[in-house]
Amino acid sequence: MDSAYTPPTDPLNILHEDHEIVVLDKPAGLLSVPGRGPDLADCLITRVQAVFPQALLVHRLDRDTSGVIVFALTPHAQRNLSMQFEEKRTKKTYQARLDGVLEPREGTVDLPLIVDWENRPRQKVCHDTGRPAVTDWRVLRHEANATRVRLLPRTGRTHQLRVHMLALGHVILGDSIYATGAALDHPRLMLHAEELRLNHPETGRGMSFRAPVPF
Repeated sequence: MDSAYTPPTDPLNILHEDHEIVVLDKPAGLLSVPGRGPDLADCLITRVQAVFPQALLVHRLDRDTSGVIVFALTPHAQRNLSMQFEEKRTKKTYQARLDGVLEPREGTVDLPLIVDWENRPRQKVCHDTGRPAVTDWRVLRHEANATRVRLLPRTGRTHQLRVHMLALGHVILGDSIYATGAALDHPRLMLHAEELRLNHPETGRGMSFRAPVPF
């Protein structure tokens, strides 16, 4: 992660709120939770808690990833939603722009991941000690030496989408950790959580939340 943390000052973009949950569109460049040290204290959950003091963490998005994220507003909602994520009953859909022309039109990456201890926060593929990680992908369109894809992770490992795309030979554009050369020369990480499907923690009703792709 870059040493200089200059989070965006965008106001909260609330997609949905009720007495159990609040769903937001997180901007790129903002931590989901505080990092270590006072210079990394500004984050989405503290901004949310300034408006909803009872807000509780359920899941996270990487600092440089934008898109849909849900917070619980009651302990019951936090337990219920956390269980939905743990049992893979939620469905997350991402959109990304990759370096180069990815072919064929769709596929699945099934490669176990583990932290690269000597190069943290990088993660790496390791068939001996890695944790299972699976990502389905589908090409939306080819652009000028780039490919726009929809990514559907079946698991939720750290940097899963970033490392899986790198393993395909098509790093996500603007990735400050994994990209090099021209692929790095972009204003942000081209990865966005565009949709989250879950069951409401009180009613059990299926709900879908979307945030428009900003790139």
